[in-house]
Amino acid sequence: MNTNPPPLTPTPPAVFWHLRSRTPTVTIAMIVVCIFIYIGQMVSLAITGYDIPALYASKINPLILQGQIWRLITPMFLHGSITHVAFNMYALYSIGRQLEQQYGHLRYAMLLLLGGLAGNVFSFLFTTAPSYGASTAVFGLVAAEGVFIFQNRRLFRNPFGMIMNTLTIVAINLLIGVSSSGIDNWGHLGGLLGGLMFAAFAGPILKPEMHLDGLHLINSISDDRAWIVSFLTAVCFLSLAFAKIFGLIQ
Repeated sequence: MNTNPPPLTPTPPAVFWHLRSRTPTVTIAMIVVCIFIYIGQMVSLAITGYDIPALYASKINPLILQGQIWRLITPMFLHGSITHVAFNMYALYSIGRQLEQQYGHLRYAMLLLLGGLAGNVFSFLFTTAPSYGASTAVFGLVAAEGVFIFQNRRLFRNPFGMIMNTLTIVAINLLIGVSSSGIDNWGHLGGLLGGLMFAAFAGPILKPEMHLDGLHLINSISDDRAWIVSFLTAVCFLSLAFAKIFGLIQ
């Protein structure tokens, strides 16, 4: 008869992942706004024969050169077909809701708007074709997702496999844009760059802190830093746009 007690197995500490938000409020609001505006576009087209929201808000280079600067941000709320809006809203919800939980509502809204701005500025700089769509912002989210995985890679079982999946998605979509007419690849590239710049310097980096009840994963990047990075990123892209408007670059 064995009288020795079995060895004790230590109980692993509880791990608490602190999400900045639970409900993806900004993502849902963006989807609702885009769908509402798309309905307005279709009603306008049916009644007047013109897509009035697109006429006043899409990216049209000659009008931006005349000073209609709002066209560098408003195109991200417009869409050209039910397929266009459905695909972008699905991508926005699929990627955005998880990022918003990590970023928090305000920082995520900064990311979304900067992706749209950067994409439209790149489109303004490198193509004369009119364009609109939320895909500029969606590509910014894709870049931010890749940055989040890389910067917090110790928390994932297969981070580089996840990053490769993200890069594959980006590559496939860019190849589709190259091989298809009517897709603004410059806008997609700009959105990627804008999202990458903001996420690299203001995206959440989770640090472990040991508390009495277990291990807590807490974002170490302050909101003040996010404001500064957001401002500098916007200034960077707007400076390029104004350089073109004032004839400093072609």
